[in-house]
This record gives sequence, C-alpha cells and structure tokens, in this order.
Amino acid sequence: MTSRYDEIASNLDRVREAVKSAVTSAARKYEDITLIAVTKTFPVSDVHILASLDVHHYGENRDSDAAPKAAAVPGTWHFQGQIQSNKLKSIASWAHVIHSLDEARHIQALDKVAIHRIGVFLQVSLDGAEGRGGAAPADLSALADSVLGSTHLDLMGLMAVAPLEVSSDQAFEKLATIYGGFKASYPMATSLSAGMSNDFESAISHGATHIRVGSSILGSRPTPQ
Repeated sequence: MTSRYDEIASNLDRVREAVKSAVTSAARKYEDITLIAVTKTFPVSDVHILASLDVHHYGENRDSDAAPKAAAVPGTWHFQGQIQSNKLKSIASWAHVIHSLDEARHIQALDKVAIHRIGVFLQVSLDGAEGRGGAAPADLSALADSVLGSTHLDLMGLMAVAPLEVSSDQAFEKLATIYGGFKASYPMATSLSAGMSNDFESAISHGATHIRVGSSILGSRPTPQ
C-alpha cells in the first residue's frame, strides 16, 4: 500500500514537472514561480510532509483551520479565502500573505490589527459576478492607494479566480491585460496570483507568479465531518 508520503511526493513531482514545462513554453524561469500548496481541510501531518519535500508556502481559506497549522509548521502562510471582518485579527496573527482583499474597509481594518508586515494581493473580479469576491478593475487604484498608505501592508500585486463559464486562457488573458495596466501605475506590484490545480499551466503562460495548487498535490479533499 502506498504511504501518504509517497503519494504526496509523487503528485508533487508531477506538478513540478508541469510547472517546468509551462515556464519553458512561456520562455520564463522556474524560479519565478511560487508554488503554494493549498492545505485547506488536510491534516497538519500533510503539511509536515510537504515541508520535508521542500514546499514552504501553504494556502488556507479558513482561519480556524489555519491558525493551529501555522503554529505547528514554520513557513510562509497564505490566506486566500473571502474576508470576514470578525476574523481579521486572528488571520493577521498567522498569515504572511493575504490574497483576497477587495474592499477598502478590510484593508484599513487589517492594517490596524496587523502585528507584523503582511503582503497583500488585491482580488479582481474577471466577470463582475456577485458572491465570488473581487473588486471591479476600475476600483483597483483606490484600493492600491489604501494599501500604500498603510503602515503594515505591502502591495504585492493582483489575484483572480477564473470564472467557470469561460476558458482559463480567456480569463487569464483578460487578467494579464488588467495587470499590465495596474503594474504600469504601481511598479512595486510585481506579483500575480492566478491558477489552481486545473488551470495553473494556463495561468503561468499569462504571467502568473504565484499558483495555488491543492488537489493535484494532496489528492481529493477529505469529506467534512
């Protein structure tokens, strides 16, 4: 029977090879890609295995699940879920990077409760759909200015999730255009968070620097108890 270590190691090898192939096709460098292993719903034992396999960026979307894992395993912890105001103080205690800021009030609240510097991505909506999170492209400048005016936050760049109703290539081509204009105004925002297990290769081809990969590394998510 295959051990959990062997299962994760084998999956991780496949993902890393796919990343290498994608960056080669895009005439980019492997070192330019930050692989975030999305550990949400998986046990801390899996995070320890990832650490032993030289993965040190971990993604979570629930504060209550993430806080004890972050306390147990050193690394760079990324929060990528939708923001709830009442969770910000706790999130700020363990997260080093937050991918899902899309409202000025959350930026201001986060800055007040942060106890260390936090890198932030502004989430942009690619389809204007309600409920998925993400600011309209026209609102990004005001949000960026709010981050730049903060005390504890560093503007890293933009984040987006590809809408289900269009191809990933179409979605990430649109994101690349939005990001190009944004980066021209905010040259310090050198990062683009896009791509998950089913579309990270497309995201890399359109300039993603941070990819958020869960099931392709850790397998199907455990059924909630």
